[in-house]
Amino acid sequence: MPPSALPDGDPAPPTGELPASALAALASTDLGMYVHVPFCSVRCGYCDFNTYTLTELGGPGATIGLDSYADAALRELDLAAGVLGSEVPAVSTVFVGGGTPTMLRSNDLVRVLGGIRERFGLAAGAEVTTEANPDSVSAESLAELAAGGFTRVSVGMQSAVPHVLHTLDRTHDPENVARAVAGARAAGLQVSVDLIYGTPGESLADWRTSLETAISLEPDHVSAYALVVEEGTRLAAQVRRGVVPAPEDDDEADKYELADELLSAAGFGWYEVSNWARDEQHRCRHNIAYWAGTNWWGIGPGAHSHVGGVRWWNVKHPSAYAQRLVAGQSPAAARELLDDEQRYDERVLLGTRLVEGLPVGDLRGSGRAAVAGLVADGLVDGVEAVSRGRVVLTRRGRLLADTVVHRLLAA
Repeated sequence: MPPSALPDGDPAPPTGELPASALAALASTDLGMYVHVPFCSVRCGYCDFNTYTLTELGGPGATIGLDSYADAALRELDLAAGVLGSEVPAVSTVFVGGGTPTMLRSNDLVRVLGGIRERFGLAAGAEVTTEANPDSVSAESLAELAAGGFTRVSVGMQSAVPHVLHTLDRTHDPENVARAVAGARAAGLQVSVDLIYGTPGESLADWRTSLETAISLEPDHVSAYALVVEEGTRLAAQVRRGVVPAPEDDDEADKYELADELLSAAGFGWYEVSNWARDEQHRCRHNIAYWAGTNWWGIGPGAHSHVGGVRWWNVKHPSAYAQRLVAGQSPAAARELLDDEQRYDERVLLGTRLVEGLPVGDLRGSGRAAVAGLVADGLVDGVEAVSRGRVVLTRRGRLLADTVVHRLLAA
């Protein structure tokens, strides 16, 4: 089943060059690196990410596979270094996602990180994260990642309940989550666990079990996302045929409230609608940089990048990606130059999702006028709005974040 389609955009130059305006403030802005590893052992029925099984890629004879991926990523890093030039700052955060990054050998992940370090440098205290499937890591591989410079691992737990994992087509053994967390801890890595709620057939008691199990692992960070049925996925086809029920808004709202209640009681504080951390030090700085609209370069097939108001995205198929780089060309499929209206919309959309909120003064007239009504409706914290001049969502507001944004952006 193919991943979701790339957006439309303007042609991207084969050299990958960026307009001078995009590079003007590069030296004074944090730079992050995202590395997309597009491999999975199986495709989960709910997933529309740009991932491929080795069978879909044609097996060992494919143009790019597990053994050659690191070389292709290093070629794109060479391109990035040439495009960004000598004024580029040291990289503040690195996030390796997928797919299943830990399908690659640990030494290949370390080799890609080494390529970033050699070409750009890593800032003091840089955060370096990899996502991990609990079945594809060991105490030894995690120790190798830590020794190679990784500081954080995000474990794809999703659920602690076997029938929920089965519906999601997750193949990992739930007991291996605890082993992965223990191995990461022993290696000195910070640990996040990722959860999904709203799976068809998941009861509120099931969700409580998953939350309590996650909390018992004593991670530094928890992400909890509502299941979204994406068009073109196997899950969407099952819902359409009536094989499984569609997620219900009220059910997902109940589960979000339970997550916030249990995580808060366990000492986790929310800092973004779907993310909780033990303290400010353990928030995911890489994702915060996305939400703040700073610069990042995305390495890998289908990866997206943003530098100085220019956003671009790479070709999706791993073979096409590798072939372009071997030919000395940028793998970018298309790009867009964000205008002032788009930047404003994104600032409101992303800023309101954060615990620090959005300054009321950053809103245009109609948005500022909407704040009082949002406070009256219990969606925005009235004390924060009056005393600190910030739009901060209440728990109910977090459940209806899209509604809040729509009202703030209404003309």
